[in-house]
Amino acid sequence: MRAFHRIDALRAYRQSVGRVAFVPTMGNLHEGHLALMRAAREHADTVIASVFVNRLQFGPEEDFERYPRTLRADGEKLAEAGADALFAPDEAELYPEPQTCFVDPPDLQHLLEGEFRPGHFRGVATVVLKLFNCVHPQVALFGKKDYQQWMLIRLMTRQLALPIEIAGMETVRAPDGLALSSRNAYLSPAERAEAPRLYRTLCKLKEAVLHEGVKQCAALQEEARQSLDKHGWKTDYLAVRQCSNLQAPTSATQKLVIVAAARLGATRLIDNLEIG
Repeated sequence: MRAFHRIDALRAYRQSVGRVAFVPTMGNLHEGHLALMRAAREHADTVIASVFVNRLQFGPEEDFERYPRTLRADGEKLAEAGADALFAPDEAELYPEPQTCFVDPPDLQHLLEGEFRPGHFRGVATVVLKLFNCVHPQVALFGKKDYQQWMLIRLMTRQLALPIEIAGMETVRAPDGLALSSRNAYLSPAERAEAPRLYRTLCKLKEAVLHEGVKQCAALQEEARQSLDKHGWKTDYLAVRQCSNLQAPTSATQKLVIVAAARLGATRLIDNLEIG
């Protein structure tokens, strides 16, 4: 596997490798990331991954400084997963001057995750567009665990007429149901044992919605939220929304998704589950 730290070197390599599938990451890779790498091989001749912890998407009180940086181990995992190249720029390479031009997503950025992390999706969209311009992929793969992010990246790509297919991959879970995440490493042993409750709660809420109908969504999601909080969680949101726009459901025929973010101790976990 080739490793690149400079944009010009990556672009020179890119000119001779044909169709490219791209998987952007912030590193500290787990099986969810590696599943994306393996799936990427089905889309293109060449698989390029990036590792970059993007300051722009972190709030002032968030974990930018302590976010795990494991580049050497990440490179070994990527090579084993069959990636052809790794792009790992430092901040000076990707942001050689203060970033004053941003991608400003639509109002969807302010809902749910955006309400609790103001500016987060502006930072995500900006760095993803910048990485796209460095890599020039034909297809890019994203995990659907970050459901709202996946929606916004698809919207940005479509509305800015980028010649890139955005592929979403279902959430990869531990055997007990916990969605794999780099931040799971923050959990204490006791918290790790409790963490699968979030997914179990989503599954129970899904069954309740299917049984009782969308008119009961507000009451059912509040009951689910209270159940989590009763076990020591602090829930930011737990909501049944339309898959198409993350608005509240208005019809029994709409495809729905349950999205949730909650804190367990000092660790914030997100998850989702589609309905129908």
